[in-house]
Amino acid sequence: MGAVLSSLAVGALFGVGLAISRMMYPAKVIGFLDVAGNWDPTLAMVMIGALAAAAPGFAMARKLNAPAFGAAFRLPTRRDIDARLVAGAAVFGVGWGLSGFCPGPAIAALGTGPWPVTAFVAAMLAGMVVFHALDRKS
Repeated sequence: MGAVLSSLAVGALFGVGLAISRMMYPAKVIGFLDVAGNWDPTLAMVMIGALAAAAPGFAMARKLNAPAFGAAFRLPTRRDIDARLVAGAAVFGVGWGLSGFCPGPAIAALGTGPWPVTAFVAAMLAGMVVFHALDRKS
């Protein structure tokens, strides 16, 4: 139960951070990606802030045996770059650039109500279902 509550609290904090930084609005993201036009660097500042907040946590995780609400840390162990990773990153990047949404901000923006958010989240969930169906077959 502690893991569920801590996950809920961290997710809520993440959503509040997205709302405060206005990163759940596609225009902010698309403005960041428009490096040849009216470039908006605020997403870079949010990313730098996220790295500054996450780095101490990862450093602590390396020194601890287990998290407070779990049996073990689940840190990535693979360091290779394969075709599947590159393809997934490309699909994510193209989708992010075209829509201005990525999963976290889209879920946070669901409460704002516009239909493009709902359409994006529905398409994202459908894509996840298709991926898992195809991944099980391979």
